[in-house]
Amino acid sequence: MDIADILNQLKEQRDAINTAITALDGARRPNGRRRSLSPKPQQARRPRRKLGAAAKKRLSVAAKARWAMAKKAGRNAL
Repeated sequence: MDIADILNQLKEQRDAINTAITALDGARRPNGRRRSLSPKPQQARRPRRKLGAAAKKRLSVAAKARWAMAKKAGRNAL
Protein backbone atom coordinates (compact mmCIF):
# COMPACT_ATOMS: atom_id res chain seq x y z
CA MET A 1 0.00 0.00 0.00
CA ASP A 2 1.52 3.29 -0.99
CA ILE A 3 1.19 6.69 0.58
CA ALA A 4 -1.42 7.92 -1.92
CA ASP A 5 -3.81 5.10 -0.97
CA ILE A 6 -3.32 5.78 2.74
CA LEU A 7 -3.92 9.49 2.15
CA ASN A 8 -7.13 8.78 0.22
CA GLN A 9 -8.43 6.53 3.01
CA LEU A 10 -7.67 9.17 5.62
CA LYS A 11 -9.52 11.82 3.58
CA GLU A 12 -12.55 9.52 3.29
CA GLN A 13 -12.54 9.02 7.07
CA ARG A 14 -12.25 12.77 7.57
CA ASP A 15 -15.24 13.38 5.31
CA ALA A 16 -17.29 10.78 7.21
CA ILE A 17 -16.37 12.39 10.54
CA ASN A 18 -17.27 15.86 9.22
CA THR A 19 -20.65 14.54 8.05
CA ALA A 20 -21.31 13.05 11.50
CA ILE A 21 -20.32 16.30 13.21
CA THR A 22 -22.64 18.28 10.96
CA ALA A 23 -25.53 15.90 11.69
CA LEU A 24 -24.96 16.12 15.44
CA ASP A 25 -24.60 19.87 15.29
CA GLY A 26 -28.01 20.04 13.60
CA ALA A 27 -29.58 18.68 16.77
CA ARG A 28 -29.20 22.08 18.37
CA ARG A 29 -31.99 24.59 18.67
CA PRO A 30 -31.75 27.90 16.79
CA ASN A 31 -30.79 29.75 19.98
CA GLY A 32 -27.78 27.45 20.42
CA ARG A 33 -29.21 25.34 23.22
CA ARG A 34 -29.30 21.60 22.78
CA ARG A 35 -32.47 19.58 22.84
CA SER A 36 -33.16 17.48 25.88
CA LEU A 37 -32.68 13.76 25.37
CA SER A 38 -35.43 12.88 27.84
CA PRO A 39 -39.02 13.25 26.62
CA LYS A 40 -40.33 14.68 29.90
CA PRO A 41 -39.18 17.90 31.53
CA GLN A 42 -36.67 17.47 34.29
CA GLN A 43 -38.19 17.37 37.73
CA ALA A 44 -36.68 19.00 40.75
CA ARG A 45 -34.50 16.57 42.64
CA ARG A 46 -35.67 15.73 46.12
CA PRO A 47 -33.16 16.39 48.88
CA ARG A 48 -31.38 13.33 50.24
CA ARG A 49 -32.77 11.94 53.43
CA LYS A 50 -30.32 11.68 56.27
CA LEU A 51 -30.35 8.80 58.72
CA GLY A 52 -29.84 9.43 62.38
CA ALA A 53 -27.49 7.37 64.51
CA ALA A 54 -30.32 5.27 65.94
CA ALA A 55 -31.69 4.45 62.49
CA LYS A 56 -28.23 3.45 61.26
CA LYS A 57 -27.83 1.18 64.26
CA ARG A 58 -31.21 -0.51 63.60
CA LEU A 59 -30.28 -1.08 59.95
CA SER A 60 -26.91 -2.49 60.95
CA VAL A 61 -28.42 -4.90 63.46
CA ALA A 62 -31.06 -6.03 60.94
CA ALA A 63 -28.46 -6.58 58.21
CA LYS A 64 -26.24 -8.58 60.56
CA ALA A 65 -29.22 -10.73 61.53
CA ARG A 66 -30.02 -11.39 57.86
CA TRP A 67 -26.43 -12.36 57.14
CA ALA A 68 -26.35 -14.64 60.17
CA MET A 69 -29.52 -16.41 59.01
CA ALA A 70 -28.14 -16.77 55.49
CA LYS A 71 -24.87 -18.14 56.84
CA LYS A 72 -26.75 -20.58 59.03
CA ALA A 73 -28.76 -21.75 56.00
CA GLY A 74 -25.50 -22.20 54.03
CA ARG A 75 -26.40 -19.72 51.29
CA ASN A 76 -23.18 -17.74 51.37
CA ALA A 77 -20.69 -20.52 51.71
CA LEU A 78 -17.76 -20.22 49.32
